[in-house]
Amino acid sequence: MSGFPLAITGTGMVTGVGLNAPASCAAIRCAIDNFQETRFMDKGGEWIMGSEVLLEQPWRGKTKLLKMAAAAINECLANNKQILPKATPLLLCLSEHERKGRVIDDDNQFFLDLQDELKLVFHGKSRVVAQGRVSIAVALKHARMLIQELKIKHVLIAATDSLLVAPTLSHYEKNERLLTSQNSNGFIPGEAGAALVVESSYSTQENVLACRGLGFGVEKAHVDSEESLRAEGLTAAMKESLVDAGCDEGILNFKITDISGEQYYFKEASLAFSRIDRTKREEFDFWHPADCIGEVGAVIGLVMVAVLKSACEKAYSKGNHILAHLGDDDGKRSSMIFAWQTVGAQ
Repeated sequence: MSGFPLAITGTGMVTGVGLNAPASCAAIRCAIDNFQETRFMDKGGEWIMGSEVLLEQPWRGKTKLLKMAAAAINECLANNKQILPKATPLLLCLSEHERKGRVIDDDNQFFLDLQDELKLVFHGKSRVVAQGRVSIAVALKHARMLIQELKIKHVLIAATDSLLVAPTLSHYEKNERLLTSQNSNGFIPGEAGAALVVESSYSTQENVLACRGLGFGVEKAHVDSEESLRAEGLTAAMKESLVDAGCDEGILNFKITDISGEQYYFKEASLAFSRIDRTKREEFDFWHPADCIGEVGAVIGLVMVAVLKSACEKAYSKGNHILAHLGDDDGKRSSMIFAWQTVGAQ
């Protein structure tokens, strides 16, 4: 990552298949889902399937978003006592402002409410990243600057989101994006909270998952446009991330994405990778955790990273160099290059 890779040294997760990172990652590894009928009905009169997080009380709306984010952050803090919240910026990833049914009306107030929920105060360089699914890449870019230029030891990246909201579901169903009794080309909605601990890979003496490259692009022929798909935005993001990581695509062993079931995104991913792939491979695995937890919006990127960390630590990954990419409905695209970095090989 421009000569400055970032280490992912901690994870926290609250999903429909587990209330902590180990449980969630184990369920995703085993392809276990928790898709059940929700309290929402589609236009055909059938219950919409979803992946709901079951907490100790039936919280809804902003309260549930706060509870999920707080639980994930607390998991990270409990596993690393060296983190000092006042000296640690929190980068909070949220849904894009344009999304229909968004329950957070004031991002700054939501951040303050989260601090109250945690009974903590974070570093003054904390910020909200309301960029939807690509938020994780934007947050990692900010984290790199904070660690490299300001010499901050730890950065917390957290996310919370839910698509189990009536106006949101209604919008996606109307646009034939939701999996229902009348539409097979759609996603299953979900909700989740997640958090990551990020620090310089040069400051740790352990084997770590390192983010070595970031790339960004914009797709003009996004899912809601009427233009022919060319995957130029995602292709550009992939190329930039490889340049940032200082490697070519031949080093990649498999990829992980935010794809949650829609044919458009599978076609885009295939087309974009075919444009950069110049290596003859016998296999190239394609992981998409949304198959188990549903479409969780801004949280999916953090879930992807947590899944990679667990897979590398437990030695069930398909290799040590991974491509990860994400995309928002408005055309924003991001790509990340991760590597399992062992002591002595940095």
